Amino acid sequence: MVRPQLGQGVVVDVPATTANLGPGFDCLGAALDLGNSFELRVVEGGAERFDLIIEGSEGSHLRGGPDNLIYRSAQRVWREAAEEPVGLEARVRLAVPPARGLGSSATAIVAGLIGANALVGEPLSKEKLLELAIDIEGHPDNVVPSLVGGLCLTARAASHRWRVLRCEWDPAVRAVVAIPGIRLSTSEARRAMPRSIPIPDAVINLGALTLLLQGLRSGNGDLIADGMHDRIHEPYRWGLIQGGRSVREAALEAGAWGCVISGAGPTLLALAPESTAEAVGQAMVKRWEQEGVTSRAAVLGLQERGSSWSPIAIGRPRT
Repeated sequence: MVRPQLGQGVVVDVPATTANLGPGFDCLGAALDLGNSFELRVVEGGAERFDLIIEGSEGSHLRGGPDNLIYRSAQRVWREAAEEPVGLEARVRLAVPPARGLGSSATAIVAGLIGANALVGEPLSKEKLLELAIDIEGHPDNVVPSLVGGLCLTARAASHRWRVLRCEWDPAVRAVVAIPGIRLSTSEARRAMPRSIPIPDAVINLGALTLLLQGLRSGNGDLIADGMHDRIHEPYRWGLIQGGRSVREAALEAGAWGCVISGAGPTLLALAPESTAEAVGQAMVKRWEQEGVTSRAAVLGLQERGSSWSPIAIGRPRT
């Protein structure tokens, strides 16, 4: 382990994620080729100093300070490594909008963990960082693909270990995300769900998840269409998303195989063949406009690399 110097820094690039993917509630997530970039640099001030600078059109409500999620994640690493905490400045190029269901909080957690680990010589393994990320987030479906990339199914095994399966995703399957101007916090979306669900609904989800994974592996649109259905969380969350059901119908009418809530929402995710993906995105934006909601759409592929970091030259220490 090494003690980081004033002015020392790293850049951590972390992909956005889409979680749940319909029937894969809290266990299935995919990294997308959209992401945030975090420049973390050591500054004076010790454990109570964390400065946050946001570069981007969103995120003006985010604040620095010791309770910031990036810094809390960094401090978890230093505690595990028995290192004294240092003051940090984070300059974030924000492309993943907060509170939209694209894993913004997961990018903050992963950036804090990877960056803090890199600054002290990487004493913690990627497996340990994964364990910490899940513990901080509370569920694995966003942070796991954010860290390792790809389409990931994560489950706690009978041995109490977290097991991560990298699943196949045919590159012909395109992810269309329609991102509305409205926000929806994960905590609000979770409060809308019941404490228990009927057994028949759980059984339907298990079957749908099997169909979806096979469809994504093979590129079979019929299997994807039959697998993109959920009985665990979506029935309780559609009412929180203004115009959401109508936008879903517009996506299907334009040629999507399926359309679901991305994460906790309000972003919607459609899966479509490349030939219709652009039209699907346009239809979703147009329908949302008719519902009185501004939005934007993007056609994205799977990001396989996961998060990465690189050192930056020691600059003049910020005080």
